[in-house]
Amino acid sequence: MLIPSLLIRARRSCGTGALLASLALIALNPPPAVAQARGAPAKDAQATDAKGSKDHPAIKRYDGSVIIGYDFRSFADYELLLGPLELGPPGRINELSPSRSERLEGRVTRILYVAPEGRSPLEVVRNYEQELQKSGFQTLYQCARKDCGGDDGWLANYYLYGMERRLRNTPPAGSGKAPGQVSEYAFTGAKDQRFLTAKRAESKGDTYASVYVAHGQSDLHKETFNHAIVLLEVVDTVPMENNMVTVDAAAMAKGIATTGHVALYGIYFDTDKTELKPESTPTLKEIAGLLRQDPKLMLYVVGHTDNVGADDYNMDLSRRRAASVVSALAAQHAVDAKRLKPAGVGRLAPVSANDNDEGRAKNRRVELVKQ
Repeated sequence: MLIPSLLIRARRSCGTGALLASLALIALNPPPAVAQARGAPAKDAQATDAKGSKDHPAIKRYDGSVIIGYDFRSFADYELLLGPLELGPPGRINELSPSRSERLEGRVTRILYVAPEGRSPLEVVRNYEQELQKSGFQTLYQCARKDCGGDDGWLANYYLYGMERRLRNTPPAGSGKAPGQVSEYAFTGAKDQRFLTAKRAESKGDTYASVYVAHGQSDLHKETFNHAIVLLEVVDTVPMENNMVTVDAAAMAKGIATTGHVALYGIYFDTDKTELKPESTPTLKEIAGLLRQDPKLMLYVVGHTDNVGADDYNMDLSRRRAASVVSALAAQHAVDAKRLKPAGVGRLAPVSANDNDEGRAKNRRVELVKQ
């Protein structure tokens, strides 16, 4: 539609010679809309995807978008937003928390795209919504602008400022810029935010997706200024590979005799739950065997968590999980409950740093401590 109007104006004003010159000029330097239709990157956008990045196999990118940030974790936890954000108390108003959410575990893929210039956040999010529906996803929650909670762009703060959610951007080659936090880069001053979360049920594990789109407002960043910016996060809830060796009764006895305690990684719970999973049975049997071997042994059963979540919540969760272990040993393995005392210390006694998934996994444990 754009080229014919240019030709008509040239022909009316300058005749055939000007028309041919205009055709040659357009062929060499097509207008932005024509260039984008050919699949060329949007003006001022990063020309190629960030090194090492790729699309999630289940969800296509918006046509013409470029990846400027990428992170993949083979097994991590993730908080899925299912309701508007709520502001913190007076004096802590910048603290945002979801009114409703669900904690997930599995493969977590996070991709930051910049869309072609001229595409609105509404257009982009509607395309993702249709694509997800075609792929079998059911929408769980969606919002727009201030309906998402707080100000128009505050959802970006929740998704990108916290330690748990930080994602480093990858600046374009030759820009001279060092990698930085996306929260300080792409979404600075972003407006017209749009958001949705969706789920696809599968026999091998459900897949969840969240799509956050906002309009870049900061002219300090040419790659994202006046572009729709897309943060796509996908969680494939596959089970974690179990690489921990079950500690037998003899090893437990040795650890307690040497150090007064022993850490167990064969006790399993679902995220934020206190019910023991069936996979815990072998370790419970070994604990029962330990107590049979030494009838005078009295133990504290101590629950530990990582640093994700509020301190008071983790303390209570770890205590209730320890109590579940005591109850299971008494009810299912004929252990005298009087020989066991449950306790929870939350995140207060880590055995590893909580800065990465591997460290947090080591801190989520149950310990037997000699009374």
